[in-house]
Amino acid sequence: MKRLLNKSKFLWMLVLVFTSAIMLSSCDKDELEIQQNYPFEVKVMPVPTDMANGQTVEIRITIQRAGNFSDAQYYIRYFQFEGIGALRYYNETPYLPNDLYPLPQTQFRLYYTSASAVSQSFDIWISDNFGNEKQASFQFNSSD
Repeated sequence: MKRLLNKSKFLWMLVLVFTSAIMLSSCDKDELEIQQNYPFEVKVMPVPTDMANGQTVEIRITIQRAGNFSDAQYYIRYFQFEGIGALRYYNETPYLPNDLYPLPQTQFRLYYTSASAVSQSFDIWISDNFGNEKQASFQFNSSD
């Protein structure tokens, strides 16, 4: 009787090991995927529509991410296609058109200073290191 119980324990142990092996070997390493590429939206607070030559306008921008990946990096570039002016990040040197600049924060302020007495228009593009990109357009009428 004792031999029969030992054989039974051995069989149950063998079934347990076999079942575990099947279950663990069926796991595919590709199933575990960590998402890094999250879409984002660019929210801009309202800005004045009229400005005079030499006047500076503050533009408040927030990047709203659909998810949070700690290694996500954001960049900004702009192009002015009407009028003359300068766009800068806080107190830094003004941006050059079409150059790519890193954004250290997802909530920030840009300052646009008019250098002409005519209407002015420019676009900014905010992109991330995964190729996602959003555009915001600005147009200021001359108040001179």
